[in-house]
Amino acid sequence: MIKVTEATHKTRLTGFTFLAIINAVAFFVTIIFWGLVFFSHLIPFPGELSSSAERGNSAVTYGFMLGDVFYSAPLLLLAWLGLWKVKSWGWLAAQMANILWIYSMTVILLRDANTSMSPGGLLFIPFLLISIWAIPYLWINRKEFGIS
Repeated sequence: MIKVTEATHKTRLTGFTFLAIINAVAFFVTIIFWGLVFFSHLIPFPGELSSSAERGNSAVTYGFMLGDVFYSAPLLLLAWLGLWKVKSWGWLAAQMANILWIYSMTVILLRDANTSMSPGGLLFIPFLLISIWAIPYLWINRKEFGIS
């Protein structure tokens, strides 16, 4: 069982600062990326397409957009602020966002490996790599957040 207690000190390690900044960048990049996709109509809406394969691909893309807007972006915002303030809720939000990066990028990279590399796949690879490092780093340093 994980026990959350009040941390004895609120020192922000360099790694926490780095991750807070990365989560801030990821938050803004995610919002801007999906805003461009949606408002510039880069990808037609599923109902505008005739082929079932094209409708399926479009639906998956817009499904990722909704997931990112409703789940990932709020978690990235909470992770950014919470890691900066060295709060336990920031640690939790960061771990949740890290898992979402790994999960979603696994799907994206597998799709791209069988089609062509997508702009989103290329854009978000650095966040995937940082997440792979951040999960054990945050776990090892959880006591700094008052988590035992």
